[in-house]
This record gives sequence, C-alpha cells and structure tokens, in this order.
Amino acid sequence: MSVIPNSVWADNGIWIDVDTSAHTLSVMQGDTIQTVFKNVAIGRYGTTWSKMTKDDKTPLGRFRVGWVNERSRYYRFFGLNYPNLDTAKRALDENRINEETWLSILEAKSMGKTPPQNTPLGGHIGIHGIGRGDREIHHEYNWTNGCIALTNEQIDQLGKWIRPGILVNIR
Repeated sequence: MSVIPNSVWADNGIWIDVDTSAHTLSVMQGDTIQTVFKNVAIGRYGTTWSKMTKDDKTPLGRFRVGWVNERSRYYRFFGLNYPNLDTAKRALDENRINEETWLSILEAKSMGKTPPQNTPLGGHIGIHGIGRGDREIHHEYNWTNGCIALTNEQIDQLGKWIRPGILVNIR
C-alpha cells in the first residue's frame, strides 16, 4: 500500500484508499487502516488514467470529496473533484481536451469550486451506494459508469468518516 504524504492528509489524518484490483475501500488515518469495506464495484470497463465521457471506466488518481448528495438515486453520493488538475493536464498534453477546457478546470480549482462536470473527460464521479439496485448484481459485477459503489449499509458506515475535502486515492 502506498502511503500518502502528510501534506495532503485532512486535518484529522483521515483519507480514503480505493484498491481497484482488490475491490476494497480502506479508511486510513495516516498510514493506519481504520476500517476496510470489501466487494466494492467500479466502472464496468475497469480503470484508466485517461477517462473520457461515457467510457464507463473509473479514473485513477488522487481526488478530494467536493460535495455530498443525500438524495441521490444511488442512496448517497460523495462527489469527487474530478477532473482534477493532474487529470486535466494529462488530457491537455495528450490532445484529449483543448486549452479552453483546461482553463475552465484550472479556473474552478483556483476559485475553490467543483470543476466543470460536462467536459470531454466526463464528470459526476464519486463514491455511492446501490440505491434500489440489485444487491446480487453489485456482488457479481462491476456495474458503474466510473464511480466506486458500495452497498447502502456500507455507505452509511463510510459516512461517519467522510466530509468535503477528504483525500480519495484511487489506484
């Protein structure tokens, strides 16, 4: 497990580590595991460093929780600040976005706002429950459009740890 440098920890040292290979989400305090949620689902087509709209892949990288939607169709939604600057810079360098899109993401970041969610890189990426979805499908398949999904009960437990600003490392 890679340890995140102190400089990016939340003030209480809590951060989230998502291991997309092991299908686990760990709540960390510094380098100590506080709790582990197993059998998390990811994007139906796996993971990528180069996410694009509607590719149904989960973006890899380090993000922050930007907002919480308590009335999501997926029970509860912890929205991430995707696309972040690393993701956007890589996309600009690879000509997957234009300079105007890059600048809109940069401007949002500099103003402390959620980055635009309607760019070619996609948006509305987060950690959420299954809502009224089929628990059996959740246990058998990666089914999301790029998010990380837990059961509703797991989301309730995770909610005790998460607040806006917390780091989420997806690897």
